[in-house]
Amino acid sequence: MDLESLRADLEQLRERALERIAASTQPDQIEQLTVDLLGKKGELTLVLRGIGALPAEDRPRVGAIANQVRQAIEAALDERGRELRKGAVADRLRDEALDVTTPGRPIPRGAYHPIAQTLARIADVFGQFGFVVYESPEIEDDLTNFQMLNIPRDHPARDLWDTMYVDIPEHLLRTHTSPGQIRVMHAEKPPIRALLPGRCFRYEATDAAHASEFFQVEGLMVDEGTTMADLRGLLDQFAHALFGADKRTRFRPGYYPFTEPSVAFDVECLICGGRGCPACSHTGWMAILGAGMVHPVVLQYGGIDPERYQGFAFGMGAERITNLRHGVGDLRLYLENDLRFLEQFR
Repeated sequence: MDLESLRADLEQLRERALERIAASTQPDQIEQLTVDLLGKKGELTLVLRGIGALPAEDRPRVGAIANQVRQAIEAALDERGRELRKGAVADRLRDEALDVTTPGRPIPRGAYHPIAQTLARIADVFGQFGFVVYESPEIEDDLTNFQMLNIPRDHPARDLWDTMYVDIPEHLLRTHTSPGQIRVMHAEKPPIRALLPGRCFRYEATDAAHASEFFQVEGLMVDEGTTMADLRGLLDQFAHALFGADKRTRFRPGYYPFTEPSVAFDVECLICGGRGCPACSHTGWMAILGAGMVHPVVLQYGGIDPERYQGFAFGMGAERITNLRHGVGDLRLYLENDLRFLEQFR
């Protein structure tokens, strides 16, 4: 190979390289051309391998031309690379532009279960009278669930509870929230104002009005000079807060082993306004809870002197209160997790 042939090859390489560089449209193409043209196995390297066949006096001339070709290619690669990278950034900014005025995508949100809403509302009402929410265990012992509530093992009142035992005869799934009274009296000193919401269990067939799993709310107040008048006034305020200030209320005799005297507390029918309808069995009244003065035996089991302190207790079913608030006729709906039902309580 002579000097003129090698010079012609270098010029042709420069022209081809500049054309290819100018035709590049992506930054990664520039990177590939750099390797193809100037790499160890690139086109320029292959051409320069012919220098060894030239006479010694011609080699510096070819070297000078080769440096000019390299510099021209490098300059073209650098300039075109900057242009393409700048354009890529501009394209990305355009494609990924965020319009902050565009409304956001709606995010599905949950809501409190209607039973939880009712429990929160009950706690809010009684909280205004100084009642504090306590928790008690769902697995109780027979002593706390029954015996300390004036229901000994042979008491006929046990027939009122279809108890589910964990291990016979000591541990069971609590049948009511009333054993929480004993636990609060053991933990606190009078004056006591406690509210005990929680889940209860009974072995019952499930229908529109019964379930083996349900929620109750227990209330307990213990202080000196506590009377039935205090209980009546408190429950009147509670009923008016939940169902309306114009609703009439009444006490009527009831029976619970752990209260004496015991009463049932009714509110004027929310459907017919007291005129009588199928919802209230044509009586004009709806029962919402049971209550009474805490039995002296229960106070003694709680470690409180019944000669000095008196107390009252009340208990209500959260499902029943929810039914009355929202006009629901079947408590099984609360446990079916049907969103068509639950979404109505957002």
